[in-house]
Amino acid sequence: MKKISVLLLFVFLSQTASAQWFSKEKILNDANGGKGTTDKNLLSWGYFFGLNSYDFKFEYEEDLPDILVEDNIGFNVGLVGDLRINDYFNLRFEPGLYITQRNLKFDSIAFVGTEFTDADLLREVKSTYIHLPLLLKISTKRVNNFKPFIIGGFSTALNLSSNEENPDDNSAGQFRTKKNMVFYELGFGIDFYLFYFKFTPSIRGVFALNDEIVRDVDPNSPWTSNVTSMKTRGVFINFTFQ
Repeated sequence: MKKISVLLLFVFLSQTASAQWFSKEKILNDANGGKGTTDKNLLSWGYFFGLNSYDFKFEYEEDLPDILVEDNIGFNVGLVGDLRINDYFNLRFEPGLYITQRNLKFDSIAFVGTEFTDADLLREVKSTYIHLPLLLKISTKRVNNFKPFIIGGFSTALNLSSNEENPDDNSAGQFRTKKNMVFYELGFGIDFYLFYFKFTPSIRGVFALNDEIVRDVDPNSPWTSNVTSMKTRGVFINFTFQ
């Protein structure tokens, strides 16, 4: 529900701006206060902030009740480096800090034959990612003061909250995740050309390529034994100023 609400907000803002800026011919802003548009510079810089919603995709060994993932809205902030290839293609590096939390809820069926408490059915997974994406931005022709685009590429992330090296596992209340992640990313957005800067709202999906779970020492662990893979996926909404 949170993801749908955020997506609807993004679509509403985009349609409102499009209705205002696309309806008739406008005076073209150069997005740099009379000093030449950032679109014509070989290199340009900016920053972004935004929201994220991370999830896990699980695959299982046996057909048992799924692990439920309760996601939360997190926060993003970072920098943008843009290399202009031509009027339609840009190569972008967007290092950022992404903070999130996911709560995993386990079914009691997994604990049949063992002693457990309510606390054993819940694990909090807190993540603080240093996210390093290299992206190709493909834009349409500029129309008045806006230009839609699609964007995609690959990224790596370092989880500063990872407890991969922790000798304690779920038997001691520690759900462990790996430190290094690799993703592919796909998204879209719109560049809005204002007088002094370019404002860009965008939405992007991220999908992990590697398994993130660190399995418990006990091969029959009720928390990890039935998990074949646990891969992060998420949605980013960023607002960029360039």
